Amino acid sequence: MGILVLVFIFISLTQHGDAHGPDSCNQGGGLCRVGSCVSGEYLAQFCFEPIILCCKNLSPATTES
Repeated sequence: MGILVLVFIFISLTQHGDAHGPDSCNQGGGLCRVGSCVSGEYLAQFCFEPIILCCKNLSPATTES
């Protein structure tokens, strides 16, 4: 029974139309996180909706030269 539940969850995550995937998130400068974004980040999209979020920094990253 437990295996069937895991298979159902996996299929649900891979078949959802609003999920962009981790590659799209990473290319856009975001990080995939489970549950919620940390302080200083906002929800940009979903890596796998509704569990894994794509979070991006509120302020652009600065680099020192």
